[in-house]
This record gives sequence, structure tokens and C-alpha cells, in this order.
Amino acid sequence: MTTSQMTVREHYNKYKQDNYESKTIQLTSPMLHIGSEVSKLNRFEYVQSYSKVYIPNREALARAFYDKGTHFLQDYITAIENDENIQKLLENTFGEDWKNIESPEGVPVFPDVRPKWTQDSQPVTDLRPMICNGRGQLYIPGSAIKGAIRTAIAYHLLKHGDRYRVPASYQVSEIERKLREKLNKGEIKDKYKQKFLDDDLFMDELFSNYKLQYQNHLVKKATSQNTDILRAVKVSDSQPLIPGTITNKKGKKLPYNLAVVAEAIVSSHYEDWRAKYRASIYTELVRNARAEFTVTLDREMLSWFRHNKGMKLPFQTIDELLNICQEFAREQWDGEFDYWSAILYNKDSGKSLNFDLVREFYQSEKCPYNLRIGWGSGMTGITIDWLLQDETRSQLRDTCGIAAPKFEAPKSRRTIVDAREEIRYVPGWVKFR
Repeated sequence: MTTSQMTVREHYNKYKQDNYESKTIQLTSPMLHIGSEVSKLNRFEYVQSYSKVYIPNREALARAFYDKGTHFLQDYITAIENDENIQKLLENTFGEDWKNIESPEGVPVFPDVRPKWTQDSQPVTDLRPMICNGRGQLYIPGSAIKGAIRTAIAYHLLKHGDRYRVPASYQVSEIERKLREKLNKGEIKDKYKQKFLDDDLFMDELFSNYKLQYQNHLVKKATSQNTDILRAVKVSDSQPLIPGTITNKKGKKLPYNLAVVAEAIVSSHYEDWRAKYRASIYTELVRNARAEFTVTLDREMLSWFRHNKGMKLPFQTIDELLNICQEFAREQWDGEFDYWSAILYNKDSGKSLNFDLVREFYQSEKCPYNLRIGWGSGMTGITIDWLLQDETRSQLRDTCGIAAPKFEAPKSRRTIVDAREEIRYVPGWVKFR
């Protein structure tokens, strides 16, 4: 069959077969949270008992209230308008069995029930939900994974600037000089400027300052979006994080994709490195996350890119891309290993800050993970900060975040309290297989 006789779909399939490299990757993580567009739930959007948190289907709940009488529905609307807890209203309307009610159409009102990892008397406040797909299922967006990959590539290019012929004006020393100059002049106090600061300093140069050359012809009028080298890389959303069990080598069944509501401890330290309590945050997390996603590399498209200042491309295969991610994870792991090795036990503001289990998590000097994504990664997980000098990192933190003069940056960390009320988990670390 000639090219002219092929249908568009057949031509596209042949192109994929000849030029695409694709890998399905299994992702696992001890503890994971990917934030949603809603930073926290209102008080009427969840109900808690001593051991569980119930998240309602709000349409089904409204129908259930209406079925009981219009004045019950009006009470519910009033509670929403006043951002009130609806537990008493549920008990008064449906009785003690409100947890198991259905709408008149038979739709469960509380389809999502999360174990609550807190003390019985400790209320969950300002609950931060995890992102859901259109069907209300927890998942990992491909954009979250690809965003972390982009940061890893930037880190790799700047760390090995000479290898990839990174222009002199975009080497780490020059970026740091420009950054400190802007900090000293007070040019980046505006939050909008902070958000796009790395684009101006180096990201645009590393990813978008390319021309496209296709079949020896220069593609004219290509926008920076079209000349971004990560156009050649597609990362799919993960499968839904549906709960299940897996049998380990000892024959024991272990749950995975267990959605829980847990307390996250925000802590830092005093000058003598005794732990310091700062705040508690209540978060929806996934314990033993397990899912699959797909990475696809268009090798033909990647070959079109020619950097305007002669910089070499940092990867040609998916394996090279994953090695870049692992290098970035290793740099973060080394910094965390040092931090937690120095923290000392302390009882502060009524909190017993015992981080022995966190230190145990970091006991391996060799990083066993491939990347860190999502909530809890901190500034060193979403920036190139570990390449900067300690003084510059601290000055940046003091200007853009919560000031902590004379302390290293980042100073604070987030850890997760388990069902036994022990500080055990560190969110965000993922393995690829």
C-alpha cells in the first residue's frame, strides 16, 4: 500500500510504530497527596465521627433532605450559606443511621468514607482534599508527574552545564548572581513575579529557546509553546487509585490505595536543633499508593529541536529521562537525610516531636526512590534550590516565604502521623517500575 492509499489513521499508526517509544510504568508510594483546585473543604463538605470522615455526594444529600420535606432542604441550604457543620442537622433529620442513608433514587449519600488517623477527641479542621477525576475517583494527574520531570531536567542541565553546553549566562553561578541582585533590589516581593521568576532566569532558555527544523526546513513563526522540548514527551494520567489488597512474600495480605484522613505535622527546629512544632494540617492522603501511567516519547519530533545557542538535548530515550529523575531524587534524598539526622527530640507546644521513625525511613544513604511528587515535596522538590548556595537559598526563603533569619533553607518539613499517633510517614516519594 502506498502512502497516498493509506488512510489518515493508518498513516498515524505507522508514524507511531516507527517513531514512538512508550513505556507503561507502575508507580508505588508509601504516602501520597496531590492537591486539588479546592485547597480545603468547607465545614459542610465533610462529617466526622470518632474514627471516620464521611464525604457526601452533595446532590444525593440535597435530594435526601428534600424527600424529608422542603424545610429540611432549606435548613441544609442555610447551613451551606453559613459554612456550618451539618452533623447535628443530619442526626435531627435522619437519626443515628445518617451514615447509611440514600437519595430517593437509591444513590448512597456518603460513598466516600475515610479512616481518621487522629485521637478520638481531636477534630479534623480545614480538611485538604486530594484531586479526583470526573467520576470522583482519586488519581495522579499526568501533569503532576510531568511537572516534576521538568524540574528534574532543569536541575540536571544546570548541574552538568558544561556537558550540555548550557550558555554561560545561564550557568548556575550566573543565575545565582542575577537572583541575589533581584533579591537585594527588592524586585521579587510581588507574588506574581515570584511565580514566573524561574521562567525569566533559566526555564525559558532551557526548554523553549529552540527552533524547529523539519525535513531540512525551518518552521517559521513557531511560538515558545511549540518550541518547548517537552512537547515530545506525553505523560498520561494514572489509573484511578482504587483500593485493593496484595499478598506479600510471607503470604500476608496488605491493603493498597487506602485513602485516609491524617494529621500532618509542620515542624522546624530551634538553634540547638531541638524540634519545634509549628502547626497541624489535616489532609486526605493515599497510603500504599499503587497505579500505572504511560510515558510516550516522540523521537521524530525530538529530532526537530535545535537550540538557538547550541545547547545539547539532555535525553534521547525514556530510560535517559528516568535516570535524570532518579538523579534529582537522589539530590533531594541526601538533603533530607542530613536534615533528619540532625533533628533532636523535643516536646513543644504540647506535641511530642519524636522523629525516630522518620529517621528510620531515611536510614538508607542510597535513595531507593525515583522521584518526589505532590504535596510535601517542599521548595527543594519543585525548584533547583539544592544547586544554590546556602546563603542564597535562605535569602530567597526569607523574602518569598516565612522568614527565618540565620537558619538554613528550607527550615520546616511536613510529616504524617499514623493511626497509632506516631510520626511516621513522609509524603511524595515514588518508585517507578
